[in-house]
Amino acid sequence: MLAVTIALILIVVLLLLEVPVAYVFGAASLLIVVLTGRDIAFLIPYAYQQESGFALLALPLFIVAGSLMGASGISDQLVRFVNSFIGSIRGGLGAVTIVTCALFGAIAGSGSSAIAAIGSMMIPRMVEAGYPRGYAISLVACSSVLAILIPPSVAMILFAITSGLSVAACFLSTIIPGILIATIYCLMNFREARRFEGLQVEEKVGPVERVFKIGKATKSAFWALLMPGIMLGGIYGGIFTPTEAAAVALMYTIPVGFLIYKGLNLKTTQAAIVEGARNTGAIMMMLFFLFIMSRAMVQENIPKDIAQFMLSLSDNPIVILLMINVLLLMIGMLVDDSAGAVLAAIVLMPVVREVGIHPIHFAAIVGTNLGLGNVTPPCAPLLFMSGAIGGQTIDQYIRPTLKLICFGHLPVVLLVTYVPELALYLPRMLMGIQ
Repeated sequence: MLAVTIALILIVVLLLLEVPVAYVFGAASLLIVVLTGRDIAFLIPYAYQQESGFALLALPLFIVAGSLMGASGISDQLVRFVNSFIGSIRGGLGAVTIVTCALFGAIAGSGSSAIAAIGSMMIPRMVEAGYPRGYAISLVACSSVLAILIPPSVAMILFAITSGLSVAACFLSTIIPGILIATIYCLMNFREARRFEGLQVEEKVGPVERVFKIGKATKSAFWALLMPGIMLGGIYGGIFTPTEAAAVALMYTIPVGFLIYKGLNLKTTQAAIVEGARNTGAIMMMLFFLFIMSRAMVQENIPKDIAQFMLSLSDNPIVILLMINVLLLMIGMLVDDSAGAVLAAIVLMPVVREVGIHPIHFAAIVGTNLGLGNVTPPCAPLLFMSGAIGGQTIDQYIRPTLKLICFGHLPVVLLVTYVPELALYLPRMLMGIQ
């Protein structure tokens, strides 16, 4: 336990010093190896073996596909599609932002990708329509979390692989929580929009014009909307695995981006592939060190010691779940969703198994908590990314962010934690998970 405590202190210090996450976990893993006296020559092959698994191949494929989607014009088509339904309602543009982030999550699977693709487009549009810039920034940041919850999700892939669980089941576990959060955010947005003076709203049109507008937007967005249907339908229909679905998504994006939406050309494709490769490299390096750390911790029975320590504080499942939530929130505040998902699987899965919590239920708890942590100060990686895109300091958007967190996301975290059926209903219905 002393080794873990020192390593955690080192992780927090290095993260606060803004050292790249991969190097942070590299230093922490080497420290644990040294303090526990383990031979790193036996740990490195294990890390290589974990990274060479077929399931993990889905990670780079989804990341590169997400980069290509951001450059292809798909995000613009999704915005137009959602806007055709609710754009003429007061507060409709805010709701468009929320729903589009959820749809983009069903394509790209990454919160940071959602902010880059949707935030760069919607923050200026919302400000131009009369929304306060700070509110627009916070709405984009909090809504980007939906990309972690609506499958396919990179974080859930990593969690499932590290935990040895079904990727498809983990995908399903976060769908209902994601829909709940999106619904609450939309309702809160409509209420907030009443207070904004001079808010511009699209002119309402008659029923015939409205149907024509929706039809035109649906036709334009058809190829974008078809992608999640192909991927998820293929996975749950037993046609292909999540890794094969990622390959299908990548191959699908290229012709759609080049020939239909025409956002891709040789220059933008090269830039998107380079960005995707850079992000993949950073995540794979981080995972390599995390796998070394996890193996050393398992050999020292550290996860079991953590479980026994928590159980010594209380054997009440309600209290233990509360402690797990606090730990997950702290993890999410310090690192991004990918690193957080792996850490949760390494450190907390033994605790979960010890107290009898269903592993798939725990997957939903992890997803909702990490999303909450990623927009909760002081570190809040997704929140600060949105602030950088919007060009504002945190004092301008912290208040609306805390309101969305406390009254929108946090209640869903508690519901998912203490009402397991919200996470288990779809995996049981569609996959027969017991």
